[in-house]
Amino acid sequence: MEVSDGAQNRLEKIVAIISECKYGIHDISRTEPDAEHNLPRFNMPFELGIYFGCKRFGGGEHRRKASLVMDRERFRYQKFISDIAGSDIEEHNNDREIAIRKVRNWLRTTSRRSNIPGARKIWDRFNQFNGQLPAMCDKLGIDIEEIPFDEYNDLISAWLKANALPVFQVTAWPKAVRR
Repeated sequence: MEVSDGAQNRLEKIVAIISECKYGIHDISRTEPDAEHNLPRFNMPFELGIYFGCKRFGGGEHRRKASLVMDRERFRYQKFISDIAGSDIEEHNNDREIAIRKVRNWLRTTSRRSNIPGARKIWDRFNQFNGQLPAMCDKLGIDIEEIPFDEYNDLISAWLKANALPVFQVTAWPKAVRR
């Protein structure tokens, strides 16, 4: 959805995005059968496979790719994608706040960046943005139910710039914390 080019195959778009990213976050929890065909959609597990293949068979930067795989229950994935058994899967119990905490903690650990706000702060800001989104859309004459992906990203970026957090960098832990 990031690129709107009718001449480009969707799989080509996905592969291009995967080849460009350093971190991959894959939520494989949405595997319920749909109402029309009674079949699940396995796009996310399929994209995870492409990501794993890129990491395994790609050279250079691709070998350093890192991924977070999440499902709603810890070992549920083994019932429909057992080939990744032994992978560290994070569970979120279909709870957005838990998912945000898992992603934040994974990014903090994987990127080693010390300036990532805490999960509670991210959750609060997520809710602030969602609370202000309808007014933002009204002001721009955008139907909130039909926002294209790139425009939604633009709205998020604009909101983050307007509501910037002070830069926080841990240089040394206070003595009270080190004990």
